[in-house]
Amino acid sequence: MAEDSTGRLAREAAFHDEWASTMDPDTMLVDETFSSVTAVENQHILERFGTLRGTRVLDYGCGAAEAGVYFAKQGADVVGIDVSPGMLAVAKKLAEHHGVAIETREVTENRIPADAGEFDLIYGNGVLHHVDLSIARPELARILKPTGKGCFIEPLTYNPVIEVYRRIADTVRTPDEHPLSFKDIASFRQSFDDVSHREFWLSALAVFMRFYAWERVDPKKERYWKKIYTDADRLRGFYMPLRKLDEAILRRVPALGRLCWNTVITVARPQITWSS
Repeated sequence: MAEDSTGRLAREAAFHDEWASTMDPDTMLVDETFSSVTAVENQHILERFGTLRGTRVLDYGCGAAEAGVYFAKQGADVVGIDVSPGMLAVAKKLAEHHGVAIETREVTENRIPADAGEFDLIYGNGVLHHVDLSIARPELARILKPTGKGCFIEPLTYNPVIEVYRRIADTVRTPDEHPLSFKDIASFRQSFDDVSHREFWLSALAVFMRFYAWERVDPKKERYWKKIYTDADRLRGFYMPLRKLDEAILRRVPALGRLCWNTVITVARPQITWSS
């Protein structure tokens, strides 16, 4: 590995090991990260994935594996990978708490610890903007089955309000993060024949403004992207009209998607020559 890749892996592992030490699997949300009113990206992914039972799923950069545990509860055979041993330990405990089992594998180099064509589905949430895409893209294509599909939730780089938030919330972010551009998304066509994306959270970003300006939630201490799940029920009346407004706006003016917080990238048909 190049020195800067080695350093990136070490920094990410150290940051996430520290975060993992503060987690309590008994109180972490799993089902809610897919069923709550604010889980719009994950609900879109469930539509794209279809039936999970009997599939082999990679939770890519799994962290505490809330998604991987959810998929296992739906009958999937799940592997979670991460650079952080601490997070993988939490993931195991979280799966046990929910009565399922997932396999975990530690990432120690640029190569994903998986066999060629191993997975039907690949899921990632907030991972691609931590990695070198020129390395990650072909690796993801290598491990996805020819008929498989991958979905990734990622932040976009364009919205100035979110950029201000990122600068304020520096203590809960890593120095190697780089929110994605549409050019980054287009680069996936170098490794996949089928690439699409859909954006979320435009006017609904008012939820972040509510946390900061009205409720005085310190972004240096609380992760807003976690709080949208933990506080989903009380936010329902505030959030749902904004979600519906976003759907209407983006349907009529898709170009405004560049100002959204998140995008969901869907890839399929990896550009790999498979032998029979």
